[in-house]
Amino acid sequence: MNKKPMISHHVASAASGLRHVFVRDLDLMALIGIYDHEKTAPQRIIVNIDLSVKEGQGPKDDDISHVVSYEIVVKKVEAIIAAGHINLVETLCERIATSCLTDKRVMAARVRVEKPDIIKNARSVGVEIERTR
Repeated sequence: MNKKPMISHHVASAASGLRHVFVRDLDLMALIGIYDHEKTAPQRIIVNIDLSVKEGQGPKDDDISHVVSYEIVVKKVEAIIAAGHINLVETLCERIATSCLTDKRVMAARVRVEKPDIIKNARSVGVEIERTR
């Protein structure tokens, strides 16, 4: 009955050998939702991504090709959204996490997608997932 609790690493530390690469509050327009009006009119979403990246020996030769690039992460998110309508926020989260985990250096991906303009008295609603290798 003593299950090992799932541990989320929020602070990059030498002991864990992880570096965090993150994208905060990426504000995009997307065709997302189950209602008819959501299938034809883009709506605002906010995406947050936190990747736990295995450090290895660090950025070799100060060269971006040796690290996980947040610019590439953003381009992947934009490509997923540009591919067309998605019914569920959960589906978008899963697609983003799966895309990030294709880089073998990424050990875990935490993805949050929020819809800020949906519920009148709420700042936002959404889904957050964490997927590990």
